[in-house]
Amino acid sequence: MNGSVIISSTIEGVTRFRPPIGPRDPGLMRALLRLAMDVGDDIPLTLIDTDSALWMHELDPGLVLVLDRDHFEYIYRASELAELHGKHYHKIRSHIKRFRKKYRHTVEPITPGNREELISFLEKWCELKKCENGSFLAHEIEATAYAIEHLSELPLQGLLVRVDSQVGAISLFEHLNADTAVVHFEKGLPEYEGIYKVINAKTAEFLAGEAKYINRESDLGVEGLREAKMRYHPDHMVEVYSLKR
Repeated sequence: MNGSVIISSTIEGVTRFRPPIGPRDPGLMRALLRLAMDVGDDIPLTLIDTDSALWMHELDPGLVLVLDRDHFEYIYRASELAELHGKHYHKIRSHIKRFRKKYRHTVEPITPGNREELISFLEKWCELKKCENGSFLAHEIEATAYAIEHLSELPLQGLLVRVDSQVGAISLFEHLNADTAVVHFEKGLPEYEGIYKVINAKTAEFLAGEAKYINRESDLGVEGLREAKMRYHPDHMVEVYSLKR
């Protein structure tokens, strides 16, 4: 609309919107706010970046915009994740070392040629995580599978860790801009102790020569996930806001 893209999502009957992506258009923003207020819940507009939040306040100082910590994005220095130097990475290095001693493994790029093998891996991961009991995990796996099936159409790259002959972990990522890569999906089979730390390090090693930063997205407020992301000591966070009614 008017040269902008407007994204909405309806999840379990609740519709929410994101700010327009495109040239700043006060009329379009006001129209979107009216629509969001009409059909949305108590948080009709989400994932508002800082610049957009400031602009929205200029348009209407009465808007209630609050920081949304659950959707802050974690930004790391690629070289730090690749090298894991220093005392604060000691436990992570130890887990990787134990993994290397315990398992015979290889690392290889994800290609359209191993698509079927990767889909089987996702099905096994989902079975172990009991995706059928939680819609969130089921939707996440659906998105991961879609990305793999459309790997060449989407500008995605990926790595897999193979333990013996089986796929034990995968990561899918792309370049967000000139100095930042974003890791969209990272999955590992829990039967291989330390495999998440290995795929994390291997992905960082692959990207360190091409990107200064790695965006590892948000924790969605999941306590264990937040702890895991903080354990890698982010360089900084990308803050986002939500609009409250």
